[in-house]
Amino acid sequence: MAKPVINVDQLEYERFGKGDRFEAERAPVSAQIGAQKLGYAVVRLQPGKCAWPYHSHHTVEEMFYILSGTGTLRHAGKEYPLRAGDFICSPADPEQPHQVINTSADELTYIALGNQATTDVMLYPDSGKYGVWHGDPENPRDPANFRVFARRETAVDYWDGETDD
Repeated sequence: MAKPVINVDQLEYERFGKGDRFEAERAPVSAQIGAQKLGYAVVRLQPGKCAWPYHSHHTVEEMFYILSGTGTLRHAGKEYPLRAGDFICSPADPEQPHQVINTSADELTYIALGNQATTDVMLYPDSGKYGVWHGDPENPRDPANFRVFARRETAVDYWDGETDD
């Protein structure tokens, strides 16, 4: 059984991202403290960066808590200033996309918390794509997980490729 407590100074961060805009460091916490239904992580953003594209979830509800720094929240077509001590709710609702952006000159650090769903559908309004994910939320890089990202205009009909043979 995991020890139910860990200090932020004991976390190990993994860097991820793409290009000049998307870059973050993420420290997973859930498995280390024995969480089963909630996913926890600490995310650090450098100035001008965001961790993920603007997106919404059909299944996963997320909450963020700003530990330090300042930035901007994009949420459902509006922008909100962020500072240390702010709580952010992002319901499982395709009409409420969200994104945390470090718009300051200093590092922005926050806690990300969400339910550990084994299946989710995500929408990405900026790029017009969607994603479908199914798998182990504790091991998102497991090759056995199912992940598909596509655009609606490239989708096929339900009966595409099926024959009467």
